[in-house]
Amino acid sequence: MYILIVTGLSGAGKTGALNVLEDMGFVCADNMPCQLIGEYLALCESSENTIDKVAIVIDSRESHFGYNPRKAFSELKHLPYKYEIMFLECEDAVLQRRYSETRRLHPMHDDVSIGISLERDMLMPLKENATYIIDTTNMRPQELSRAVEEKLSKDLNLSMRLIVSSFGFKRGIPGNADFVFDMRYTENPFYFPELRYKSGRDPEVRNYVFSDKEVVMQLDGIEEMIRMLIPKFIEQGKRRLMIAFGCTGGRHRSVAMAEALHDRLSRDYPVLVEHRDLVYEADDIKDRFDTDKKQ
Repeated sequence: MYILIVTGLSGAGKTGALNVLEDMGFVCADNMPCQLIGEYLALCESSENTIDKVAIVIDSRESHFGYNPRKAFSELKHLPYKYEIMFLECEDAVLQRRYSETRRLHPMHDDVSIGISLERDMLMPLKENATYIIDTTNMRPQELSRAVEEKLSKDLNLSMRLIVSSFGFKRGIPGNADFVFDMRYTENPFYFPELRYKSGRDPEVRNYVFSDKEVVMQLDGIEEMIRMLIPKFIEQGKRRLMIAFGCTGGRHRSVAMAEALHDRLSRDYPVLVEHRDLVYEADDIKDRFDTDKKQ
């Protein structure tokens, strides 16, 4: 498991960097007290899902816990994991302007200039041991995203992160999807009592859904399209791509299709599969049909 410690000056862009890392497949934790790092990483390692990249923000907010970020090294040295440090730097004048624009208080002092000076001194040991230093003084958010990706992608061989999702149209289309495909054209397993309580994860449902040759053709076409587009998206600096399949309830057809595309693409790319409405629809089915039986 690879660990990236994200640190730097308040206002330099740590939140933006963390958002980029999430899109790159990192499991992220913000403002993690150093004393809890060991327990948190053990939790990540024991997760049912494979977690191989973790990003943890450590900064001057540690002072709220009466703990100095300098002691982070003593915590990390005892961990059986590889870790590196990314430090976000920025000129004082720009930091002061950013605080003035947002009207936020500096975590170290009510006077922003004093707070910046105190924070620089506190975080100096982390900066001196940083693997990556990114100066965000003249960066726009998109430029910061590109800088973080360029720093890590080459060293960690990180490519496009794919998310394949299922959902039910009756609960709305996911707003963060890049591609949405409608599975309502094919017969619904819901209307077959022996399949109703099962889901697209079950072989019986998947076999039924893919007995429709048009569904297989659709899957083949989507896979071909996604594989063709991935290099183009990477050229544009995009590292996250979400493909969503929808059916009426989000439990049978869309789930089967999402699982099948995940199985195909995961041979070559890091792919996360999500089923937004799988449990909700199971509860709805149980409430509806168990109530009918009682009546």
